[in-house]
Amino acid sequence: MSYLKSLPAETTLLQVFRAYPGPAKHLLAFHEEVLRGESPFTPGERELIAAYVSGLNGCDYCHGIHTVTAEAFGVPEGLLSAAVADLASSPVDARLKPVLAYVGKLTRTPARMTEADAEAVFAAGWDERALHDAVLVCALFNFMNRMVEGVGIRADAAYTAESGKRLREVGYAGLAGLLAEA
Repeated sequence: MSYLKSLPAETTLLQVFRAYPGPAKHLLAFHEEVLRGESPFTPGERELIAAYVSGLNGCDYCHGIHTVTAEAFGVPEGLLSAAVADLASSPVDARLKPVLAYVGKLTRTPARMTEADAEAVFAAGWDERALHDAVLVCALFNFMNRMVEGVGIRADAAYTAESGKRLREVGYAGLAGLLAEA
């Protein structure tokens, strides 16, 4: 139930963005750059990171939508729930596990990050750009999880599926184009 009384009780993030288009257009442009721009990570891997961070934060809205989006990009079904439950025993690709461990620690205990945490990412074959991009996705979704939870946004399974597929098809730039639609 939305805490923004001027919006419907069952408010979606798109409705919040439409109500506050100034910040939304900049936020969506940032999403487009971070999640669809040039990166060592594929869009599916970045959506995986987003969904993982959201799962760790218990943000069902973001976790659900970005899980669907990651799966639409080819991430195997069930992988995210397994990773959130126990990353070490999950079927996540060995090269991605240190990245998820890094963003997991950054999400849970940011002041405890060390050079050794970064070195584990580098040892898995990722470069500094990859570390930077993983940090940006992590930071963005810690922000988004707090925004979504702070305004009381929820979604049912049908909306989650629709939204995740829409993000795969039109990206965040396409979503920004929907701001003007009533």
